[in-house]
Amino acid sequence: MPERAPVRTPRAPKRAPRPRTAPAAAESPLRQLYVRARRAWDRPLTAYYLIFGSSLLITALGLVMVYSASMIQALQLNLPASYFFRKQFVAAVLGAGLLLVAMRVPVKLHRALSYPMLAVSVFLMVLVQIPGIGRSVNGNQNWIYLGGPFQLQPSEFGKLALVLWGADLLARKQDKRLLTQWKHMLVPLVPVTFMLLGLIMLGGDMGTAIILTAILFGLLWLAGAPTRLFAGVLSIAAVLGVILIKTSPNRMARLGCIGATDPGPSDQCWQAVHGIYALASGGFFGSGLGASVEKWGQLPEPHTDFIFAITGEELGLAGTLSVLALFAALGYAGIRVAGRTEDPFVRYAAGGVTTWITAQAVINVGAVLGLLPIAGVPLPLFSYGGSALLPTMFAIGLLIAFAREEPAAKAALAMRQPRVRWNTMRRRVKARSSGER
Repeated sequence: MPERAPVRTPRAPKRAPRPRTAPAAAESPLRQLYVRARRAWDRPLTAYYLIFGSSLLITALGLVMVYSASMIQALQLNLPASYFFRKQFVAAVLGAGLLLVAMRVPVKLHRALSYPMLAVSVFLMVLVQIPGIGRSVNGNQNWIYLGGPFQLQPSEFGKLALVLWGADLLARKQDKRLLTQWKHMLVPLVPVTFMLLGLIMLGGDMGTAIILTAILFGLLWLAGAPTRLFAGVLSIAAVLGVILIKTSPNRMARLGCIGATDPGPSDQCWQAVHGIYALASGGFFGSGLGASVEKWGQLPEPHTDFIFAITGEELGLAGTLSVLALFAALGYAGIRVAGRTEDPFVRYAAGGVTTWITAQAVINVGAVLGLLPIAGVPLPLFSYGGSALLPTMFAIGLLIAFAREEPAAKAALAMRQPRVRWNTMRRRVKARSSGER
C-alpha cells in the first residue's frame, strides 16, 4: 500500500510583538515629582507644618526687616539704632509664650475665656476715649499709655475677642439649630460688632474697623448666611463707610492717592508715591539688606505700615514674593483646618482668624502697591508693633492647636511620641525566646 503523506496542521499566525512600554517610574519624572508632592500635600500634618513654619518665617524675617527699616529713624530720634528692634524682639518672645499657651489650652477653655476677653476689650476701648488715659498717635486716639516706652492698642485685642466670642456664639446656636433663622444669625453678633466698630471709629482708626468688618463677614459666610442677608449687611456697611470717608478730608485725600505717581501740589500723596519708588528701585534681588535709600527720611512709617516697601527695596521682587507666598501658605492652611474639622467652634474660629490675617495682609500690601487707600494697618507678624504682634501670635497658636486636633493629625502625632517606640521595643523583647540574651 502506498504510504500516506503526513497531514500538516496549519500553524497559528505569529502575533506581532507588543511595543515595550517604559515603566511608570521612568516614563515621566515630572509626573513622578507631581505624585510625590501631592502625597506630601495630602498628609495629615501638612496644615500643622504650614501654619507653624510660615508664621515662624514671617516673624523671623519681620524682625530682620524691622531692624533694617527702623535704625535710621531711631538715630534721628537720638535713640540707639536697635531701639525698635529690641522692643519688637521682646514682643516676639512674649508672643511666642502666648502661642505656646494657645497651643496647649483645651478648646473648652478657649470658649470659656471668650466672654471675659470681649468684656475686657470693650472696657479698654472705653478707657481709650477718656481724656488723660487715651493717647493719640498719628491722629488716631486708640492707645493707652502704660509707662516708659510702652503703650497698648486695645482694638488689636478686640479682633481676637470678636473671633473667639463670635465663634462660640455661632457654635452654640448651631448646636441648637437656630442658625436657620436670620434673627438668630444676626443677633447679637452684628450689634456687638457694630458697638466695637463705633468705639474704634471714635478714635478715628478706620483701618482696624475694616478688619473687624471683614471678620464679621467671614463669620457670617461660614455660618451659611443667605445672599440677601449678606447683601443687606454689606449695604449697611458700605453706606456707613461712604459717610465716614466723605466727612473726613484726610480719608478723601487718601482715597485720591490710589495709583498716584506724583506727590501732588501739597505732597498729600508723598507716602504712597515714595512707597512705589522704594519697590521700583529694588529690582529683582534688591539693593541689599540695610541699603535702602527711602528709609533715610523719604518714606514715612518705614518700619510699620510701609515695611513691605522697604522689603521690596532691599530684597527685591524675590523677597516680596517670598513674603506673599508665606502668607498664601498660612491662609491655605487656615482654610484647610476650617474645612476639615467637625467641631463648629473650631471651624468658625479658624475661619475667623484666617479672614483676619489674610484681609489685613491684603489691605496693607494693596496700600503699598497703590491699589488701595492707605488704611494704616500693619502687616501681620511682620510690621513693628507689639500690640498687633501679641494677639496675632496667640491667634496663630489657636490655628496650630486646631490643626493638631484633627483626628488624622492627632493619630500621626501620637505615633511619633517616644512612649510608642518604647512600648514597641518592650513587646519585641518579650517575644524573644527565654534562651536569648
